[in-house]
Amino acid sequence: MNWVIFAIGSAFFAGLTAILGKLGVEGINSNLATFIRTIVVLAVAGGIITLRNEWQLPQHIATKPFIFLLLSGVATGLSWLCYYRALQLAPASWVAPIDKLSVVIAIVLGVVLLGEPISLKLIIGSILILSGVLVLAL
Repeated sequence: MNWVIFAIGSAFFAGLTAILGKLGVEGINSNLATFIRTIVVLAVAGGIITLRNEWQLPQHIATKPFIFLLLSGVATGLSWLCYYRALQLAPASWVAPIDKLSVVIAIVLGVVLLGEPISLKLIIGSILILSGVLVLAL
């Protein structure tokens, strides 16, 4: 159940990110704001790795996982750039729910690309998330 604690932490900090980000992009270019945020994320992650003494690299990093990590980093960067620009243009209470469509997109991609199993619960949950986004966005 440790993953649930981290997932809840992720949701909490993502929600906090929307509010702090909205306040942070006032009067500053959204791309520069994303760059500053990225430097802070890098420093925090580096600090945690240092405190936990986890700087040891594996003897061999396979090419495939490394490429996917690089692509994930590109996707994260593009997501953050879009998110901060949207926050600059609209209220956080409008942007954040639409951003959460990422949950439905991740579910669809998990099923289609990773072969994850489909269940009635997964379908109903996805429809509810999509419905909630539509209610909040329209």
